[in-house]
Amino acid sequence: MSSWQEWSDANQVYLVGELSRLKARLRGEAPGERAGFGGEGVAAIDALSACFSLTGFERDLLLLCAGVEMDAEMAALCGQAGNGRPHASFGLALASQPDAHWSALTPLRPLRRWRLIEVAEDVPLTTAPLRIDERVLHFLAGINYLEPRLRPLLREVPEVARMATAQCALAKEIAAALTGAALPLVNLAGNDLDGKRDVAAAAAALCGLQLHALSEADLPGGAHELDALCSLWERESALLESALLVECGNEPGPTLARFVEQLGGLVIVAAPEHVNLDRTDVRLRVDLPPRQDQVVLWTSVLEEVPADELGGVVSEFELSARQICRLGDRLRGEARGEGRRQALWEACRGVKRVRLDGLAQRIEPLAGWGDLILPKAQTQLLGQICAQVHNRKRVYGDWGFEGRSGRGLGISALFSGESGTGKTMAAEVLAGELHLDLYRIDLSAVISKYIGETEKNLSRIFDAAEGGGAIILFDEADALFGKRSEVKDSHDRYANIEVSYLLQRMESYRGLAILTTNQQAALDTAFQRRLRFVVHFPFPDLADRAEIWRRVFPDDTPTEELAYDKLARLSMAGGHIRNIALHAAFRAAASGRPVSMHDLLVAATPRRAASSGA
Repeated sequence: MSSWQEWSDANQVYLVGELSRLKARLRGEAPGERAGFGGEGVAAIDALSACFSLTGFERDLLLLCAGVEMDAEMAALCGQAGNGRPHASFGLALASQPDAHWSALTPLRPLRRWRLIEVAEDVPLTTAPLRIDERVLHFLAGINYLEPRLRPLLREVPEVARMATAQCALAKEIAAALTGAALPLVNLAGNDLDGKRDVAAAAAALCGLQLHALSEADLPGGAHELDALCSLWERESALLESALLVECGNEPGPTLARFVEQLGGLVIVAAPEHVNLDRTDVRLRVDLPPRQDQVVLWTSVLEEVPADELGGVVSEFELSARQICRLGDRLRGEARGEGRRQALWEACRGVKRVRLDGLAQRIEPLAGWGDLILPKAQTQLLGQICAQVHNRKRVYGDWGFEGRSGRGLGISALFSGESGTGKTMAAEVLAGELHLDLYRIDLSAVISKYIGETEKNLSRIFDAAEGGGAIILFDEADALFGKRSEVKDSHDRYANIEVSYLLQRMESYRGLAILTTNQQAALDTAFQRRLRFVVHFPFPDLADRAEIWRRVFPDDTPTEELAYDKLARLSMAGGHIRNIALHAAFRAAASGRPVSMHDLLVAATPRRAASSGA
């Protein structure tokens, strides 16, 4: 027989004996001596009494209500004393139980404060039917579970087997701070949501508690509902021996403060930044594990992984310990060498792109270096960008530049030139070369007329992209980054704040951010100086246009006697040339023949006419 079953049997015997004692008093008989608990530990009723500091009379009143539900003879005795109504009442308890006191059912005493007993309304207190809460009734019977009314709001957070070394130390620090009688609130900030859950669960376990998590968004707005939630949780925290983790968004509301400031027990608040509360707290940061911790985690979940397979992944992707463990479990047993390296890289990209997919348009990079027709100087600049992105972790981290300053760690570039000159294609080429995701940001959706909203939108984008193997492309950036105006009114001042905020985030972003513009001259020179690379995409000359025409058709496209030098006389950028080639291909396919000069002339004519009309 298991130890729990032995305790359960002993608890049942003890409860039956306690109810027999109460029944004797209801019959007017001497109750006899109280029997001791025959199992290990303490009986459920004694544990509950100690937990909520019940007096002897309050304990017997609770047992009286439980007996009506559990014992037919007890219900009959209460019915005889209550004019045939088989329920417990305060008047019956006052008349039959010793050490009775009127304060037992006041709202501030434990029985009603913690909702152990429900009192019928609109009836005199002495005759009102009393009913034990079902959750408490089952606890007395030895069955402990999460209150059903809280189950939709709470989720249990188990302790994890693997944690980052730095986060293990934080959990121990929290547990060490929780030694006093009055538990301080733990206030966790940082960018690792999984890590905050792991640290909270580990700290709770060190204190002998389990952890339940609640989202701030699920807190009720009404004062009455919030008070009910507080009472139910505090009761549960005692019955289940649990701590509460409240997870908040970017801007916690006033309801959060009203909620956590009146809770007892261990409460942990987790938000991107520390939440200001009128309560003593322990403030710590839980950020994504540092590079060395990530290497240790990867090697613990993937067997015999060479360091060269982990270096690139750890340099490019900042993952939580939970994400690393989940991916490691999934990838364990993958083919060795390049196959596993590629699978690992793609798995990390898949995890991180989830956050950005809802904020920006992901562009699948299809173009390669051979598709770019640019002067040598521009091609070399693009190569330098690629090299800096590829080696930034070595220079910033291993060589110590990151320790000198947190600013200027981002790699930012401005691509300027007329529409169709290859700016977006160049971004595709960089993304393909670096095996990174490319996200195009629609600035019209970012810019807001409301003060402060543009910065919030930009913050969400950069936060989601950070450590995620992503290149951010702000297309047609002059919509936001035109010449900064003189401050004539508040709108001008906040417009300048938006530009300054973007510059600051680009300088601290640990990745590549690209801005494109058709009007470089319209950009503030002070803004351009803070960009590491400025690449001008010139309108293609005659020779470049001829080369674009030679490469525009895929190898599988049938063509017939195309005069590339003649086509190059059309004064068009590469983007327009590709559109004409595609229209011509559809025209030829519909006729069942190769693409000819006539198809290209017909495809180009409407475009030239529209251009002339404009």
